[in-house]
Amino acid sequence: MSLPLHPLDTELLARALPMLDEEWLARDADLAPVLPTVLARNVGQDWHKAGTFRHHLVGVARSLTLWQQPRDVRLLGLLHSVYGNAFVDLVKFDPAKERARVRDLAGESAEHLVYLFCTQSRTQFVQKVLAHALEADGSMVLDDKDGKRHVLTPYEVAAFIIVSMADTIEQWFSWQDDIFSRFPHVQPRSQSAHWAASLWPGPMRPSGRMLHQISALGKALQHPGLRDQLPLPPVFADCSQHLSAANEAAATSLYWSVIQQDQPLVDMDVATGVLESAIRHNPWVAEPQMVLAQLYLSSGRRDDAKAVASSALHLFSAWGNAWDKRVQWDAWIAWTRILLQGAMVEETWPERLDKLNNVALRP
Repeated sequence: MSLPLHPLDTELLARALPMLDEEWLARDADLAPVLPTVLARNVGQDWHKAGTFRHHLVGVARSLTLWQQPRDVRLLGLLHSVYGNAFVDLVKFDPAKERARVRDLAGESAEHLVYLFCTQSRTQFVQKVLAHALEADGSMVLDDKDGKRHVLTPYEVAAFIIVSMADTIEQWFSWQDDIFSRFPHVQPRSQSAHWAASLWPGPMRPSGRMLHQISALGKALQHPGLRDQLPLPPVFADCSQHLSAANEAAATSLYWSVIQQDQPLVDMDVATGVLESAIRHNPWVAEPQMVLAQLYLSSGRRDDAKAVASSALHLFSAWGNAWDKRVQWDAWIAWTRILLQGAMVEETWPERLDKLNNVALRP
């Protein structure tokens, strides 16, 4: 086996495991004081892409916490759409009347970031980052709808890039690949003409085109004016590697062909080879590696299963969110730990199909 796998960072895993508890946010000294007021605005009742608005805000804050971002950036993640924005009509705090309320909750620095993130053009921001249109010092000039110019500081640019990475990985899946096709250069299309694409949630396939954009956002943090502004997210080798659009598309298609059982079903050799190819195209997401670990286990390749399960667990811990949105991040981690245990501990991985129902993590 020769695959581009990742060693398990035990410190990163140690940060991730407490977040499997749904109450982790309530114990976070920086975020917990803000949480009751946010929840009181019924964020748990609002639809948002692959879940509710509460799931989304918590998921973004979870990634930023794993990425060891400072308080104001993590609060930006928790509150990043509460004033509404061009991508979502949810307005949980009226920016004309309630900025002081949010400022009292979050502090001046965090509220300032939230207000800018909600009111400046994020489409223009992403377009400029992807086009490398940053100033020499890392700042960025944005034009608002009234033709006025606003200059984002290097710190604000770095914060908005990192929060955009977390925001995108938390929510994006195949449904948005279609309705927001070619983002950030979306063309108006008739919903009635594209009715099949409009049906939510669609097939729940992982995105085939958004991860390479996240990698490009991360790569922009290597700009000399941005590199030392904030901790680099521990994805794409600390934001140093680029994933091509072609490799992303190929990897997603190969992975999904196995999930959809479009490969021979009696023996595992073809599905195994297809997943190995998917990982070579895109070694930066965990789910193909996790599924491959199960195939290795089922074919008696315990050492190989240990290697890919460890790599998958590292990637789940690094992202803090799932790439494949069919189940939530915590469930993916839980099953990956079962697979790793099966590879490392004798007689914990069953031979009988029905006994998969019994597997449990040992103390």
